[in-house]
Amino acid sequence: MRITYIALLFLLFQQVHFPDSLTIKQQGKTIDTVNRTDFTISLPGTELINVNKLDEFIDKLDQKIYRLPINAKIDDQGQIIAGQVGYKLDRQAFKEKFYEYFFSKGPSLIVVTELPVYPKVDSELLAHIKEERIGQYVTYFNTRNKNRSHNISLAAKAIDNYVVFPGEVFSFNEVVGKRTKENGYLRAPVIVKGELSQGIGGGICQVSSTLFNAVDSAGAEIVERYSHSRSVPYVPPGRDATVSWYGPDFRFQNKYNQPILIRAKAFEGKVFINIYSSDVLNYESRKVPSALKKLPNNRTLQR
Repeated sequence: MRITYIALLFLLFQQVHFPDSLTIKQQGKTIDTVNRTDFTISLPGTELINVNKLDEFIDKLDQKIYRLPINAKIDDQGQIIAGQVGYKLDRQAFKEKFYEYFFSKGPSLIVVTELPVYPKVDSELLAHIKEERIGQYVTYFNTRNKNRSHNISLAAKAIDNYVVFPGEVFSFNEVVGKRTKENGYLRAPVIVKGELSQGIGGGICQVSSTLFNAVDSAGAEIVERYSHSRSVPYVPPGRDATVSWYGPDFRFQNKYNQPILIRAKAFEGKVFINIYSSDVLNYESRKVPSALKKLPNNRTLQR
């Protein structure tokens, strides 16, 4: 008898507090529960939907549901790793179902409809543009400076497998991102107003300089490039490209009618950057001076 009484109380509680609840599910899991009153504007004799609140809720719901697509890439063995399709909320379908719920009575359930979000770079595209090497450059660094070596490897990884589409402008700062401790960068020598000092991300300018020479050899259009305030040892004079998050950037444009692929790797004291595209591309290569193979000593290690 006592158990029955408790059960009745529980049911009454459910009816009192959740008479109009809307349960929202994605892939079998409940991701949110709301109530009709959360979105109601009461006027004399009628009730309307608060459209602003509904739009804000749909925005938050979309953020919960959204899965970023993953581009296809080429591994160190030259094999193509397939990308992954992402998804987002079908906002229109959800809004229609929500209106049906709002203007009816009692609780309801909405299983969200997902729309596919396809990766920008798929396996077919990579297979098409990995055939012809149209530019390359190699620079050298001293592996005894562990922090600087780490930063170089991190920046090279950030631009590896990046595809620049026809007419697109590549920005080193945008692609690599902010150089912070949170993003894994360490303190290493940098050049500030012509003087050597220590700073987070020291070494990345060797990657941007190597990239500049690689894409320049491939005939890309250089949109923005600045040299350091003093010479650097890893490229010939005037062949460097300094970058800073709050300062100069290195940018180039793909002027060709085919996408170009950047392959970058730091390995055993060398930064390798190769530029690839389709074997049907008619490109205009340029002759660029090679980097010195002699490693810089610790005193002259620079950005």
